[in-house]
Amino acid sequence: MKNYFSLLLLLVLINLPVQAQQFPDFQKLDAYFSQMVKDWDVPGASIGIVKDGQLIFTGNYGIKEVGKNEKPDEHTLYAIASNSKAFTSAIIGMLVQEGKLNWNDRVKDHLPYFSLFDDPWISANVTIRDLLSHRVGLGTFSGDVIWLKNEGSAEDFIKRAGKVPQVFDFRSGYGYSNLMYITAGEIIRKVTGKTWGENVQERVLNPLAMDRTITTAKDLDKKGNYTTAHGREEGKNFPIAFEDWETIGATGGIISSVHDVAKWMVFNLNNGIHGQDTLLSRSTRNLVWTMHNVFSVDHTVKNDLGRHFNGYGLGWTIGDFHGKMMVGHTGGYDGMITAITLIPEEKLGIVVLTNGHQSPIMAATYYALDQFLGTGTKDWSADLLMRTKQNQAHDTRIADIKKTKVANTKTSIPPSLFSGSYHSDIYGLIEVKEENGKLRLYFEGAPRLSASLQHWHYDTYEIIWDEMHAWFDFGTLQFILNNRLEVTDMDFNVPNDDFFFEELKPIKVKP
Repeated sequence: MKNYFSLLLLLVLINLPVQAQQFPDFQKLDAYFSQMVKDWDVPGASIGIVKDGQLIFTGNYGIKEVGKNEKPDEHTLYAIASNSKAFTSAIIGMLVQEGKLNWNDRVKDHLPYFSLFDDPWISANVTIRDLLSHRVGLGTFSGDVIWLKNEGSAEDFIKRAGKVPQVFDFRSGYGYSNLMYITAGEIIRKVTGKTWGENVQERVLNPLAMDRTITTAKDLDKKGNYTTAHGREEGKNFPIAFEDWETIGATGGIISSVHDVAKWMVFNLNNGIHGQDTLLSRSTRNLVWTMHNVFSVDHTVKNDLGRHFNGYGLGWTIGDFHGKMMVGHTGGYDGMITAITLIPEEKLGIVVLTNGHQSPIMAATYYALDQFLGTGTKDWSADLLMRTKQNQAHDTRIADIKKTKVANTKTSIPPSLFSGSYHSDIYGLIEVKEENGKLRLYFEGAPRLSASLQHWHYDTYEIIWDEMHAWFDFGTLQFILNNRLEVTDMDFNVPNDDFFFEELKPIKVKP
């Protein structure tokens, strides 16, 4: 009996430090996250942590919508945006397992209309793996203005993407491309005869019992308990409409909660096995978590993450956190920023969902990782908030434009002559119309991008958008004239880091 109690005491003592390392002070975590949300002035946030197959922590902070008092909870729905890309690669993997696809299938064999850069060789040789690893030659976010609030079809967007300029040689660089994930979604539809959303529902959401997760904003009222998206202008958050990304779902269409995303994280930390069902094979798990695009890491100096490698797999970013493999993704949606991060060898996962654009997703993530792994005591919130404010202060693009405005100028020709139809190779029709003595701007397929044009100086007009947008606000439009004072084209300047109106390059269509 004495030996039994001695053995029991020894087991308890052995396990004490392990438990202390695995489960930090949750009250301390909660207090930190609560203060973080206030410091960052993000309207609301929901945070979840899974460990060893269980959701062990949930924290909900702030409010669902500015001006109202309703608070989020672990079931509150947020758009997780590009965190949806891992669902897309998982579905592709399932179709490969079923013999319906191959990772190295050429895109053109499934979508004959697919093309890039007016280059027949590249167009013919782009594979599914190229789409999912961002290595086709497009620049990061290049061409996203094509689908911005556009009511067109995925096929329309893919065809227009073929005219977006090439930035780097095929398979020789990294350009994060939402358009190529939209393309992957169309391959899924072509092969299965069902939409991307239907495949997500049947292949992932139903098996994992992610009962509140949806793939279209049309279902928000059916589910209830959803947050409001917020833009930010001049240091203030303002509510905006929930965007429906159903058409482009494969690149970012999932709307979910901490409680449901926790199930997705546990599933992935269990290498694609759910209960007795192996939904993702070993080869699929290994391939999507293998770097297909490698980023450089400066090994000559220390970095805050203790990082040794970094890159992109298939729908996942891949790196390490103080020597432990780290996989995850972030998501940026109109008015919501989110992050999912996994430490596979620790069976540890963190999800951070926020409903504002000034968001502490990685501050919360890294602080939680430090607490669980014992890797540091850094105040990530203070550090990253300082960097964010410095970056904002250094971004003088709009201020520089405003400083160069020349007062008391006139247009070179009567403003009515600027009206007409303009054609963009990557977009289609853009129209300028004279209405009630003022110029108006209209985008084909995107009525919510309509705007009034107010004279700025010379032949340049300020764009006064009809509605407030999350990613941009101020912008100008210059009409270009030839030496006969004929309008030839337009030049957009809408400073932002996500949607590049300058790529449009619309040319006036002769009557």
